Amino acid sequence: MTNSPATAHMTLDDVAVLIPAYNGQADVDLTLASFSESAPVHVLIVDDGSTPPIVAPAIANMTIEVLRMARNGGIERALQTGIDVLAQRGFRYAARIDAGDRSVPQRLAKQRLFMELHPRVAGLGMWTQVVTREGKPLFMLTPPAEPDAIRRLRFFRSCLAHPSMMLRIDAVRAVGNYRAEYRSAEDIDLFVRLMQRYDCANLPELGLYYELNEGGISATKRRRQVSSTLRLQLRYFNVANPYDWLGLAKNLLHLVTPYRALQRIKRSLLTSRASH
Repeated sequence: MTNSPATAHMTLDDVAVLIPAYNGQADVDLTLASFSESAPVHVLIVDDGSTPPIVAPAIANMTIEVLRMARNGGIERALQTGIDVLAQRGFRYAARIDAGDRSVPQRLAKQRLFMELHPRVAGLGMWTQVVTREGKPLFMLTPPAEPDAIRRLRFFRSCLAHPSMMLRIDAVRAVGNYRAEYRSAEDIDLFVRLMQRYDCANLPELGLYYELNEGGISATKRRRQVSSTLRLQLRYFNVANPYDWLGLAKNLLHLVTPYRALQRIKRSLLTSRASH
C-alpha cells in the first residue's frame, strides 16, 4: 500500500491502541500482528483477569504494555481503567480494537490526521468489513460520515463501530469515561454523552475487519445489550426525531426475535444492498 505524504511521516507518539482482553491469547496475537503503520505503535492491553494471563507478543515496530486486573470485572471496567491509565501516561488518543479483529494498514495515521484537523471530533470510526472467524466476508458496515447524520440516526442503526474508533482521551474523561450503568452497551452510552458536547464522525473507507464471534457479547449477552440500549433510548429520547421512534420499534423487535434469525435477516438485507 502506498502511503500518502500526510500519513507517511506522521508520528503516533500520542496514540495508543486500547485492547481489553479476557483469555484468547491467540486472538490478541492475531489482532496486534494486523497493524501496519509507518511510525512505531503503542499498545495497552487490559488483561481482565485472564487465566493464564495474557502475554505481550514480540512484534516489530510495536511497544506493548499489559495491565493486569486483579479479577475479571467486565469490559466496562477494563475500558474505564485503560482510558485513565493512558491519560496518566500522557497519550491524547485511544484507538479501540477487540481481540480477534484486524486493522487495515495506516488506520491509525489516517484517523489521527483527521482528528488533528477536526478538533471538535471526539470519536472517529471507520467502515467495517464483518467476517467469520475463518475470515470469510459476510457484509460491510458503511455508516454515515457526518456528525449531524450520526446524531440523527444514533438509535436507529449502528453508526459507530466501537472497535474501529479513535477517541480523544480528554473528551472521554470529561463526559465521565466508560461506565457500567448500561452493561453491554457501554459504547453507545459513551457515544451519546460525547455527542452532547462534541462531534463523532466516520472516515468513509475501510478501516477494520470485525470478527463475528457467536460467543461474543452480541450473542451471549444480547438480551442485556438490547435492554441497556432501550434504557438509553428512553433516557435520551427526542420526540421530534422520527429515527428515535423507528429505533425504539427496532430494538423492541430485537428483544423478541432470536439472535440467529436477526443475523440471517441482517446478512440478507446487506447482501441485497451490496448487489445493487
